[in-house]
Amino acid sequence: MKAAIYAKYGSPEVLEVADIPKPIPGPNEIVVQVHATTVTPVDIAFLRAKPWFNRLFLGLRRPKNRVLGSEFAGEVESVGADVKSFASGDRIFGETMSGTQAEYVCVQEDSPIIHMPEGISYQDAATFPYAFLTALPFLRDAGKIHPGQRLLIVGASGAIGSLAVQMAHLFGATVTGVCSTKNVDLVKRLGADTVIDYTQSVPSESGQKYDVIFDAVGKLPFDKARKILTPNGKYLTAFFSWGIFPNMALNPFRAQKAKLVTTGLRKVAAKKSDLKLLVEMIEQGKLRPVIDHTYALSEIQEAYCYVETGHKVGNVIVTLA
Repeated sequence: MKAAIYAKYGSPEVLEVADIPKPIPGPNEIVVQVHATTVTPVDIAFLRAKPWFNRLFLGLRRPKNRVLGSEFAGEVESVGADVKSFASGDRIFGETMSGTQAEYVCVQEDSPIIHMPEGISYQDAATFPYAFLTALPFLRDAGKIHPGQRLLIVGASGAIGSLAVQMAHLFGATVTGVCSTKNVDLVKRLGADTVIDYTQSVPSESGQKYDVIFDAVGKLPFDKARKILTPNGKYLTAFFSWGIFPNMALNPFRAQKAKLVTTGLRKVAAKKSDLKLLVEMIEQGKLRPVIDHTYALSEIQEAYCYVETGHKVGNVIVTLA
């Protein structure tokens, strides 16, 4: 099968499309023919092994898993003898640790995967798992978003941010999104009540106070965010930085809280439950996919280069089937 592989850490130029063995399912495994996957900033971090501690689980000198990609939409090609929930021909989507940037991926039956809703394309379906399973724990669990709250979302036009805007609007919050000029109209259409164009003004100097700030892209550090948080406000970030840890250590001693939520470490059962909610919301027409560019697998280097610019809108899709 064809797959985008990397034998060493580095820039997108180290990626190449090559033939590798097609996976064979074990007793509790499923082989999926991948129709669509994505390239995310997490893939960039793994490709370059930055920050350096990524090497502790990716491989110290070179990557142990040569195929990147964590979310997919596709068709079940074969199942192991003990698989009960899925059968050949099923349309499914979800996420896994790695390996989705290939024609086939092998996943455990109890992975965060689920049957696709009717009437949705593979490309649209592939945009949801990673962003939803990231945004939902931040908003629902860490932020406890509810009607009447004022919420600021930094990076509101990205994959996570664009979905967070839609969800926060559904939760009843008053949503302010931060994005560039060209994305202002999009963020408004997604449900933001107010949009701040960061090329024209600085969010931390707006004077407006927010109950929750969700920084999805690591552009508003806590020390600046505190100026526009309410006295008991929460600062949530999906972006790792060394500065967040001393601020989190001070949480017991001050009313304003700083939180780094490691959504990737959540229990699989919790993720599977949230995917059921995702399917319901898609079926009810409550969420819309946002796709910037679509690339073929043969264009994988170009896809990574584009994501690395930091200016993608929503999702970058890679099609395979």
